[in-house]
Amino acid sequence: MRNCLAICMALGMAAPASAQQALGANFNEHYEDIDYRDLDKADAHWVRLFLTMPELESTAAADHGAVKTILETSRRGYKTILSLKFPRNRRDFPAPGSAEMARETAWLDAVLPQVMGKIDILVIGNEPYIESRRADRDLDLNAYYEAMAKRAIAFRKTRCGANCQTALYMGALNRLDLAENRTPSAERWMEFVRSTPEIAGVDIHAHLPEMEGTRKFVDYIIPRMRPDQKFLALEFSIVRWWEQHMKAAVPASYAAAYDLSADTRNWQVIRTALESPFPKAQWDAFLASSPWFESRKHYLRHQMKIFRDTGRLAVATYGFKQGSSMGRNFGPKTTPWLLNSVVAARTVRPNPDGSAAFNYAWIDDFRALQEPEPAPPPSWPGKASP
Repeated sequence: MRNCLAICMALGMAAPASAQQALGANFNEHYEDIDYRDLDKADAHWVRLFLTMPELESTAAADHGAVKTILETSRRGYKTILSLKFPRNRRDFPAPGSAEMARETAWLDAVLPQVMGKIDILVIGNEPYIESRRADRDLDLNAYYEAMAKRAIAFRKTRCGANCQTALYMGALNRLDLAENRTPSAERWMEFVRSTPEIAGVDIHAHLPEMEGTRKFVDYIIPRMRPDQKFLALEFSIVRWWEQHMKAAVPASYAAAYDLSADTRNWQVIRTALESPFPKAQWDAFLASSPWFESRKHYLRHQMKIFRDTGRLAVATYGFKQGSSMGRNFGPKTTPWLLNSVVAARTVRPNPDGSAAFNYAWIDDFRALQEPEPAPPPSWPGKASP
């Protein structure tokens, strides 16, 4: 199946107006995992990557895989998003005018000419309130990211013009469901978003233990934005729910069907699948027989309804493919990100044509959600017991 955007462009038709309320594919840093066969089979129109900025110390921006891939993806007719990640987990934010600040500003200066006007959305910051030490999450954090944003705004104005294709967002806020994260710094973050005309909105990343937590995110950000601004949700999942069940025994029916000991743990099944990928039927049986997963299999529809009901969603992107970092040394305490993925490239054997198989449950809803108002699932997941 060819991508709809590419078809429209080839025929001279207007591309779908999917910049509002859209659902796309998130690959994080794993640009190497983009396979256009997967995207086209899923009817995906939007693709998101992030770029880890310190890597530009050793690799020119034009040669970095994330930059090259997002530009290639754009040329193929997809809508594209790039987040700029400035990790600071080992040191405080640099002082304005310092040599360290100049070095980090140079990373931004190297990227902007490569992507501005060529991609659809550029996000200043990935997860500032996670990619920093808690003691450093004060107003110095704000000053740092505001300086980066102002530099991107100035570049966009002088080098891309009033009709520049690339919208600028600030991102992203995490765990706003917890009062401890609604800090004076978070308030200033939102005030900068609201008061800066060139900023189109803010990104949120909601990796939570339960279904309803994202309401607290949108309830926080929307009153703090201008009426013309929208939000991104470039990462979201209930991975914290999955991890609560990793040490539990597998369902008795699954253990019996696949000749496993009754005390086999869920994490052990996942590790076995990573070491020797399962036939798709076996992986599907594992998830379908697990109440903790089966009761949440319409999570995507549930979350997109929360986002879309606000009328303020621009684009959400969901974890699309099991990446290499997800299965490394998988054990009982590993965060099971791979259960979120639409494409099961690590736990399921490839299709006969060499492409990756789709993960259980997600693909049908992902496809349906390419339309603004898909039919609701048979029943909304509630507070099902494990």
